Amino acid sequence: MSRIGKLPVEIPAGVTITVESDVIKVSGPKGNLEAAKLPHVDVAIDGTTLTVARKSDEKIARAQHGLMRALINNMVVGVTKGFEKKLEVNGVGFKVALQGTSLVLNLGFSHPIEFKAPDGVTLGVDKMTISVSGISKQQVGQVAADIRSLKKPEPYKGKGIKYEGEYIIRKAGKTGAK
Repeated sequence: MSRIGKLPVEIPAGVTITVESDVIKVSGPKGNLEAAKLPHVDVAIDGTTLTVARKSDEKIARAQHGLMRALINNMVVGVTKGFEKKLEVNGVGFKVALQGTSLVLNLGFSHPIEFKAPDGVTLGVDKMTISVSGISKQQVGQVAADIRSLKKPEPYKGKGIKYEGEYIIRKAGKTGAK
């Protein structure tokens, strides 16, 4: 039995969940989200709790059991609290600025990089910290990964864009001896 899949999802006040044959819709104070219902699981709502049960004991059903519960829980958390990821920019001469909804980054290249935020994601800048927030956990994580991929942190000086709290393994530089 899936340890995650067997846990019920609590539905807070102000959140409505609609389960259709092929899609699950969650709406709350921050917005609306929907996800495709996986075919090997059943979703049932009992008052203020939602439970996910698998239809059989096949390998695919066991895999989708915990996945479907986690996706629904992430949607519920997203429409109530939202998600946020923070990125730190380290490097001499590196600059980050917000122009409208797009992010302008000077990362040591010959030109500034302009990154446009997709719909549903808001970007914020505080000195050398970029915050990515939105209601979809997948979309917030993907945008943060896209920004990080513009200049990944390098192992010698640690210059680049890294997640807040990410540990970069450092390498020793040249010794200078022959």
